[in-house]
Amino acid sequence: MIRFTKTLAALWLCGVASLAQAAETAICYNCPPEWADWGTQLKAIADTTGVQVPLDNKNSGQALAQLVAERAAPVADVVYYGVTFGLQAQKAGVVGTYKPKGWEQIPTGLKDPQGHWFAIHSGTLGIMVNVDALGGLPVPQSWADLLKPEYKGMVGYLDPSSAFVGYVSAVAINQAMGGTLDNFAPAIDYFQKLAKNAPIVPKQTAYARVLSGELPILVDYDFNAYRARYKDKANVAFVIPREGSISVPYVMSVVDNAPHRANAEKVLDFVLSDQGQALWAKAYLRPVREMKMPADVAAQFLPDSDYARAGVVDYEKMAAVQEAFAARYLSEVK
Repeated sequence: MIRFTKTLAALWLCGVASLAQAAETAICYNCPPEWADWGTQLKAIADTTGVQVPLDNKNSGQALAQLVAERAAPVADVVYYGVTFGLQAQKAGVVGTYKPKGWEQIPTGLKDPQGHWFAIHSGTLGIMVNVDALGGLPVPQSWADLLKPEYKGMVGYLDPSSAFVGYVSAVAINQAMGGTLDNFAPAIDYFQKLAKNAPIVPKQTAYARVLSGELPILVDYDFNAYRARYKDKANVAFVIPREGSISVPYVMSVVDNAPHRANAEKVLDFVLSDQGQALWAKAYLRPVREMKMPADVAAQFLPDSDYARAGVVDYEKMAAVQEAFAARYLSEVK
């Protein structure tokens, strides 16, 4: 009887331990390990807070669609996406409010006043090139270069109807070609011309495909290109096109009625903490909080004269016209 009682007690303790371990999780939508070095960030979150965050390879659009589909019974606790999707998630009523530690250090305009979303870092869009995969061709220096027949089948950009970086590509190209957020005709015309060059249009991050040489040229952010060059030691170049580009923030939100709300708050506190922001900086992202970039990292960026070609846009307007652009792209390009 004593042995039986001890066995039951042991099983009960194991069950409690398992439940405790299961409780120390937070589900994040759109936290892919190959994007913005989320792999390192999530490991640091686990090591520092004890909260395990499983990897997730959705893009911004897929993450928002999933939140809407699960509105009645949320699965995710936090979500990471481009700023326009944060605005759309707020409008859809699928995110709650939370002002993490360090909130007051986020510049106005890079956070919702009520805490529905807030920026954690930003990047600048350009052209990421695996030089070894070009077969001796020159590194393209402009949006116009990507239309040249010698790059046929070599150019990729993420789906602008789904991925935030894809939509950023459309906005950047549109402005570079003389368009505005009220007139996407130049971007549509550009993508129609690029379609004749057999581009590759993935929905999720194509970082590994660039490194392998399968995709020699990708419209992507500086932080992914620098990581490829300096951390993964690939012969990768990054170019801010001559015609110009844009810089944009990525934001996070707590999901409305998050199943693990306390753990969600720990995650959001961490990504804005000194440690979390320093990790973003080491991954070549611009932290949203004002902090000095490590000197060795800053030295690896393109010169300020190149970054002068990258502007900013009205994010609320960008969000307001996103759905209409996506519909037009799917109708006239894809």
